[in-house]
Amino acid sequence: MTNRIEELFAGLKQRNEKGLIGYITAGDPDLTTTHELVLAMAEGGADLVELGVPFSDPVADGPTIQEASQRALAAGTTPAMIIDLVRTLRPKTETPIVLMTYYNPVYRWGPAAFAAAAAAAGADGLIVPDLPVEEASVLRTACDAQNLALIPLVAPTSTPARIEAIASQARGFIYCVTVTGVTGARSRIETDLAPVVATVRRYTQLPVALGFGIAGPEAARSLAPLADALVVGSALVSLVANHRGNTLIQEVKAFCRCLKEALA
Repeated sequence: MTNRIEELFAGLKQRNEKGLIGYITAGDPDLTTTHELVLAMAEGGADLVELGVPFSDPVADGPTIQEASQRALAAGTTPAMIIDLVRTLRPKTETPIVLMTYYNPVYRWGPAAFAAAAAAAGADGLIVPDLPVEEASVLRTACDAQNLALIPLVAPTSTPARIEAIASQARGFIYCVTVTGVTGARSRIETDLAPVVATVRRYTQLPVALGFGIAGPEAARSLAPLADALVVGSALVSLVANHRGNTLIQEVKAFCRCLKEALA
């Protein structure tokens, strides 16, 4: 059974088009605004939206997303509220939605119950950056039962053997991290990504997305030839932190449009 992620990448390939994946932290500044932002991102050209589930110890994230998580948690945002948010979004958009969460909230909920709730609400996938492939079988089985893609991360330092192991268990797409370290927009990405992407493609036919550190259209344009999609997160989260109200919605939509145009 296909899901929206597979349909998205099949369409992008048919059109010879690169995908734009936009990340925001759910609940920053509040869930009503997050709802509006998801729709604005889709209207601006985001092909897939990644919703960050705020967590108190986001080890893969830099200061920008850490601070967004703290704001969302201070506003009372919970995983259950975010799943309800996805449910309210589904009648309004067919854009694939992926939840980016750390494993602690999933474990506390129960992997099977979490996967079932996310899928029933209309989510299409999960990214769990602190869950290594060796320990992911329980959640992967739960996700497979719900046609929910458990999307893995590959680091620039991953060995070919480890990439092969990750790729063999991957669903949806492979998320290749562009830098060592945590998330955060960077002025330049100096990692030699071509060998990493080539190794990933040797072991899987799944699409490859590049993310971490992509600050804007120039970086997106330079990386686009290597990937099937690019993930932009901290730059969008910074817009949320620095704007409010209708100005925020328009800024985010315009930024997504600019990024998508750079990928053309």
